Amino acid sequence: MTEEHDAPKHRRLDARSLRGLAHPLRMQLLDALRHNGPATASHLAARLGESSGATSYHLRQLAAHGFVEDAPEHGKGRERWWRAVDQGIAFDSDEFEEAGPEVRGLAEVFLQEVASTHARDLAAWLNTRADWPEPWNRSSSDMSDATLRLTPDLAAELIAKMHALIDDYRNRVPDQGAPGAEHVRIHTHLFPIETD
Repeated sequence: MTEEHDAPKHRRLDARSLRGLAHPLRMQLLDALRHNGPATASHLAARLGESSGATSYHLRQLAAHGFVEDAPEHGKGRERWWRAVDQGIAFDSDEFEEAGPEVRGLAEVFLQEVASTHARDLAAWLNTRADWPEPWNRSSSDMSDATLRLTPDLAAELIAKMHALIDDYRNRVPDQGAPGAEHVRIHTHLFPIETD
């Protein structure tokens, strides 16, 4: 049995919000809150191997730009809990085409950290796949690539169709107690390559 869920709220980055996010630790903090739920600066510091002073500072910067907010229902006493405001980030390179060098540099930092996160996610899966039940090691996980010859318009069409397909599966969320149900990560990359 499945239940309908609204698509997660995605935040579209602009130059101002990019200034608040384009830092590797801030992106890791936001990712941890998005995927693991509310946490304190100390919890996040332990998870990410950082000092609580650093995580606290960067959480406040994320809050100043509207990426995270207090989660007081989790706190006890003076503990400050944080949660992600949005469940995703929408990055449109057209938004930064006319931007100055500082903003273009921040966009580069953002994109490089996204690529690094994808690589870390995949490495973590490869390092722990033996710990997962057998169905997740057979046909329920994928690491494949394909090379196609496309125009920019066809590439944009393919990207839109892939995202629509993912959204369709987002709306098929199994009940909490569904046997074998796990959170999964889906990475899509589509980019031109040089060939001889």
